[in-house]
Amino acid sequence: MKELEKTYDPAAIEDRLYEKWLNGKYFHAEVNRSKKPFTIVMPPPNITGQLHMGHALDNTMQDILIRYKRMQGYEALWQPGTDHAAIATEVKVIDKLKKEGVSKEDLGRDGFLKECWKWREEYGTRIVKQLHKLGSSADWDRERFTMDEGCSDAVLEVFVKLYEKGYIYKGSRIINWCPVCQTSISDAEVEHVEQDGFFWHINYPVVGEPGRFVEIATTRPETLLGDTAVAVNPEDERYKDIVGKMLKLPLTDREIPVIADEYVDREFGTGCVKITPAHDPNDFEVGKRHGLEEIVILNDDATVNVPGPYFGMDRYEARKAMVEDLKNQGLLVKVVPHSHNVGTHDRCKTTVEPMVKQQWFVRMDEMAKPAIEALKSGRLKFVPESFGKTYLHWLENIRDWCISRQLWWGHRIPAYYCQDCGETVVAKEAPHTCPKCGGSHFKQDEDTLDTWFSSALWPFSTLGWPKNSEDLDYFYPTDVLVTGYDIIFFWVIRMVFSGLEQTGKEPFHTVLIHGLVRDSQGRKMSKSLGNGIDPLEVIDKYGADALRMTLITGNAPGNDMRFYWERVENSRNFANKVWNASRFIMMNIEKASDLSGVTEDQLTLADKWILSKVNTLSKDVTENLDKYELGIALQKVYDFIWEEFCDWYIEMVKPRLYNEADDTKAAALWTLKHVLIQALKLLHPFMPFITEEIFCNLQEEEETIMLSSWPLYEEKWNFASEEQAVETIKAAVRAIRNVRTSMNVPPSKKATVYVVSEDEDILGIFEHSRSFFATLGYAGEVILQKDKAGIGEDAVSAVIHKAVIYMPFAELVDIEKEIERLKAEEKRLNGELARSNGMLNNEKFVSRAPEAKIAEERAKLEKYTQMMEQVKARLAQLVK
Repeated sequence: MKELEKTYDPAAIEDRLYEKWLNGKYFHAEVNRSKKPFTIVMPPPNITGQLHMGHALDNTMQDILIRYKRMQGYEALWQPGTDHAAIATEVKVIDKLKKEGVSKEDLGRDGFLKECWKWREEYGTRIVKQLHKLGSSADWDRERFTMDEGCSDAVLEVFVKLYEKGYIYKGSRIINWCPVCQTSISDAEVEHVEQDGFFWHINYPVVGEPGRFVEIATTRPETLLGDTAVAVNPEDERYKDIVGKMLKLPLTDREIPVIADEYVDREFGTGCVKITPAHDPNDFEVGKRHGLEEIVILNDDATVNVPGPYFGMDRYEARKAMVEDLKNQGLLVKVVPHSHNVGTHDRCKTTVEPMVKQQWFVRMDEMAKPAIEALKSGRLKFVPESFGKTYLHWLENIRDWCISRQLWWGHRIPAYYCQDCGETVVAKEAPHTCPKCGGSHFKQDEDTLDTWFSSALWPFSTLGWPKNSEDLDYFYPTDVLVTGYDIIFFWVIRMVFSGLEQTGKEPFHTVLIHGLVRDSQGRKMSKSLGNGIDPLEVIDKYGADALRMTLITGNAPGNDMRFYWERVENSRNFANKVWNASRFIMMNIEKASDLSGVTEDQLTLADKWILSKVNTLSKDVTENLDKYELGIALQKVYDFIWEEFCDWYIEMVKPRLYNEADDTKAAALWTLKHVLIQALKLLHPFMPFITEEIFCNLQEEEETIMLSSWPLYEEKWNFASEEQAVETIKAAVRAIRNVRTSMNVPPSKKATVYVVSEDEDILGIFEHSRSFFATLGYAGEVILQKDKAGIGEDAVSAVIHKAVIYMPFAELVDIEKEIERLKAEEKRLNGELARSNGMLNNEKFVSRAPEAKIAEERAKLEKYTQMMEQVKARLAQLVK
């Protein structure tokens, strides 16, 4: 047995142990038909990514589950990888090139993509290395990338299959357009932000009826240039006579019709709504119903493209100019302040512009149905269950998914256009001959796919799909997905419907949702607030185990948590406690020559108690982990190690270890070692480094704790009566300590302790526990008896179940010194009472002082009065 270093230094052990794990291939999983598989896929971090607290929490939770299952004997695969992160990476590379004085267009597509791949080589592994620092036991031999050959093959396979099935189509529809990133974005990437704005009320003149107007209200007056109708509700009596008439569209030379449509709410605003089919999703649908023209009024950079005075202006510049012109023409009725939700791009925070564009879409109606059924049937479940409602609400209201992006970095859409006849060919490879005209000139679609299209295939594309690989057959479907509630729509839903569509199976049976890690004030960590905490800084200062423990302590599924540095300190203190307790055991282990021969009948009451406790603990922690109650499981292990094992059992056995004549040493040391090993195993998933270091120094039979067996509950180690007996001893010790604390008796002062009980069993418990009860209860002598005979009247007492504990007062306290101390305290309290009463009886103070100050003084008076009563009662007892 080796010896542990004097102090626990995580920096000295963590990198060394991680290298050992990697070299030993302990994280690696292979198809093994003799074992049950357990699979988790890592949400692939972006190659632009830097480890943040969300990653740290997410990966710690996954690592806990995978280490637990590995120890339970499963063939446990944690599949890692990274995401190409289309927009994020493209923006980073463009910024880098800009600093070098080069633009994306200067390089051309191929040249720019070379720069993106260079970026990936340089930064793509950074976050992986940071996950190593956290202790993540993912199978790095299997690491994948969303644009590697296998994942790219899967993307092509799915696109072509869905296109042939009629689920992928190209069409002109309203999409969310980001004028800064100059690409379409999906609904899930739009963040709705409350903004202060206005309702501009504008008069549209009725053609042929001078002086008659229709009043509309809009939050975006610049879109007036794209109006192709004004709609009213068919049941609205106010406007029945103008349906079918034409209106003069202000600031233009166009006329537009008044149409009737049930979409219009009679009660809202004026009951007249301008219809701009190319720039509003609802207007787009109205336009389709009425055959209205779709006029796109903006360029991709959100400048006006309509010839006339506003041509080339930015959308907001045009808004100001148009409002001014409407005012000058007498058509602006009023401007009303209005707060409303505005869609912004979650990445660059630009206000999104709804625009009609030719884009590629996935038809969602049919694909959503099996995903809804998966949850309703119970084949898929969320932890906590409440997030299932979010999932259902999104799926039941889902719109077709816009999957094309106007970017160069990403999976290019496998659509080819015949330059001779315009035919579209969708295929995995560029076609040679046009099936329509026989021509051979093709041009590939310029657009790339939404990042989420490839990451939706992640659970099966990483295991070899579309090939029928052994890995896919064995490890798929995966078991649990761990992710934050903020990407249920982006990723979880898309994986579910893609998994069901392509493999016929749900990609996982459980989705474990966690919340955000917030700062100590409850704010979201962000660059703008400057309140982000770097997990690597925490690891450097306190170690990965302390960070992991901090993130899991008190953590409940779905709930946000707050990060406090004080909690990291507490976690580090716990690690020190475990280290020092282990070191103590290892330093004393040679006091018994052979531990292998210890039998159950040699075990003492205390030994059986702690063995029973750790036995029950293994059952409880297993149940909690199976229910994904990671925070509760960790708390139970923490409480057991700190309180039961260190504060109680180790103190109970010390007299046996230090007494040369004690013949139960071997039993004590066997129990200490056995319980410590069990506790280390239960703690290992949460704090892998410290548990590995201690385990490998404590025993020589196994080379790593990672592959040791998970503790199982065994009925033979259930010692209920011994547990009850030791709880009686603990109650007595607590009672003694409380009495001594209240009387300021130092631990060094020993006193006779009488245990009085008519119950033979209770007296028997104390008889069998004399040695450690005396130590823990600071007793010079322990006397057991059935009545109070021979115990002085001045003895102080404490009652426990079925017994009373007595201690002679004179042995606890030096009476003369105590009287002297109490008289000094009486004098001090008299002064405080006089001062307090004087203030409260002073009318000036009571009438002028703030109410809080008066309340504070009254509270002081009450406190000093109670203290004085206690002092006088004690003095009366002593001075007789």
